[in-house]
Amino acid sequence: MRLETFDKLVQKVRPVFEKLEASKLRHGRRSHLPTLEDKLLCVLVYYRTYISHVFLGYLFNLHNANICRLLRKMEPLLAKKISIKKDRTLTPDKVLRILADVSEQPTQRPSKKQKKSYSGKKKRHTIKTEIVIREDGRILSVSKSHKGRVHDFKIRKGEKPLPKESLKLADSGYQGWQKLQSNVMIPYKKSRKRPLTKEQKDHNRKLASIRMKVEHKIREIKVFKIMAEVYRNFQKKYNLRFNIISGLINFKYAF
Repeated sequence: MRLETFDKLVQKVRPVFEKLEASKLRHGRRSHLPTLEDKLLCVLVYYRTYISHVFLGYLFNLHNANICRLLRKMEPLLAKKISIKKDRTLTPDKVLRILADVSEQPTQRPSKKQKKSYSGKKKRHTIKTEIVIREDGRILSVSKSHKGRVHDFKIRKGEKPLPKESLKLADSGYQGWQKLQSNVMIPYKKSRKRPLTKEQKDHNRKLASIRMKVEHKIREIKVFKIMAEVYRNFQKKYNLRFNIISGLINFKYAF
């Protein structure tokens, strides 16, 4: 993140931060991170590197318990100002093409009900979240997060339908979406008895070249190591953090 973008982020979050500070009934000891800039930097470093709370506390001269308190305080503020808000005014004239895909991240093996989080595709325990983007790269929506066993299409069915007239592009994990909505374009799948024709192969190639934009957007999300490495935290806040990071990417491009 560039310095100018960070300054704009501070300005955006400052009103809700000052309101929270003013609502305190009493003030305790002075924090080692007295300014909003310091607090935001600490959160962003944590998202970007996903180092342990102990090491992060060493870098910012804080106890690891204070790191937990800082995250608990700052993440709701970021979510208010930065996270992806559901746009209820999406219309075909605003969105001509919509790209959808699912991001999958490895998690620690749960102690109970392991089958629910086991992904047959990744051969490990994962957590899934769908993102929907516009053709220019703006993230329009982020789905709820699901266990790795849940199919991509099932995640899509659980979300709000997209505009009917907009062209919706997805990968082969969304087989069946075209039966629920019109203007859905997915790749052709070959079988033993029915190999793909040249026209179908050309269609798949063109679709993949367009869909590459949503793959690149997922890569941008996974630049933040907290969304790429094995997720070590409780999954209760996973979707909140995914939303915040998606919002940061939109904010970076001034969407």
